[in-house]
Amino acid sequence: MPEAPPAARPAQRTRYLADITPLRRSADFRRLWAGNTVSWVGQQMTALAVSLQVYAITGSTFSVGLVGLCSLVPLIAAGLYGGAVADTVDRRTLGLASASGATLLSVVLAAAALLDLRQVWLLYTVVALQSVCFAMNSPARSAMIPKLLSPEQLPAANALTSLTTNLGLMGGPMLGGAVVGLWGFQAAYLVDVVSFAFALYAMWRLPSMRPEKSDGRPGKGRASVRGGLRFLVTRPNLRITFLADLAAMVLAQPRALFPAIAGLWYGGDTKTVGLLVAAPAVGAVLGGLFSGWLGRIHRHGLAVLLSVGGWGAAVTVFGLSRNLWLGLLFLGLAGCADSISAVFRTTMLQAATPDDMRGRLQGVFIVVVAGGPRLGDFLAGSAADLASPSWAVVGGGLACLAATALIAVQWRNFARYDARSPQP
Repeated sequence: MPEAPPAARPAQRTRYLADITPLRRSADFRRLWAGNTVSWVGQQMTALAVSLQVYAITGSTFSVGLVGLCSLVPLIAAGLYGGAVADTVDRRTLGLASASGATLLSVVLAAAALLDLRQVWLLYTVVALQSVCFAMNSPARSAMIPKLLSPEQLPAANALTSLTTNLGLMGGPMLGGAVVGLWGFQAAYLVDVVSFAFALYAMWRLPSMRPEKSDGRPGKGRASVRGGLRFLVTRPNLRITFLADLAAMVLAQPRALFPAIAGLWYGGDTKTVGLLVAAPAVGAVLGGLFSGWLGRIHRHGLAVLLSVGGWGAAVTVFGLSRNLWLGLLFLGLAGCADSISAVFRTTMLQAATPDDMRGRLQGVFIVVVAGGPRLGDFLAGSAADLASPSWAVVGGGLACLAATALIAVQWRNFARYDARSPQP
């Protein structure tokens, strides 16, 4: 066969690399994406700095664990109501207000650190309020994206968002640890304050983003949480995206077992735990970097089922392996499958939901994404105590595969979902 022309080979490679068309086509989306990327790294720096500061004050790992609880409970409680607010008011205004509130809270953290106010209750309070701001900001920001881009660009846009989310989860804590070590807690909080300026600028440049009804008329009146839940119950395709994610995150979530697995299976230490924790994130980042092909997939429902099944299969093989590098490989494959599932689930949610319902459905999305893995941690830990870590991991992976097969058989139209004619 003749060799491909030199100019054709780069074009062939770009088919598989992350599609940056949404960044080129929409200046508003480009600013929103860039601002969120920078501010997300700053938020992850702050999250680590708060945990380190709580431990420095108390010397208690239990007190550090309470930081996560203070973050999770308001996030779940406010997630649904944040979505309802996003379907009631101008989303640009809500985004500006919530991002401004988060900025002020980071200023409070920086001031407290500079004044050496060693008050744990203050840190807990700020963390809880930051979660409320995030629960208000995220549904509004996510609901904006379908108004900025054409439907065929949504998978690429969501892949880019997933990529920066996972890069932030990887790089933010590392950068935060370095900054705290060199210049103290206040430096990490001040970097977070500066990073929010990028998100605020992106929001400020957006046009008005009032929710619209399906006929194009602006929505009127207060959007109710109950109305959003009623809509979700009667829309099987959207409902099953949440069920599929819960099947993966609740039934086959091995994260809580990593400390025990590191010692029992691999004879490792805390460094091994770090590798196990990082492996799914690395896989998710690689999945985002090579996500160019996702935009050519139209059967989004089938793609979700295959991705969730891939997560369950990878977790199952991880539970059967006793070689560290093989285990890390399959955890990476699980993270890659999860990132692909997230892209298609988010795209279905944005494309098949009326604009005046997008905020509320994104609120449900936050609750599921935040609460599912925590419930999975509890289930995996309980199963490991009753039997063994190996039984818990393998059993969880097989349960995920069984649940995915049940969904595919029970709701066959979900696998036929076509992005060219989205039906909720």
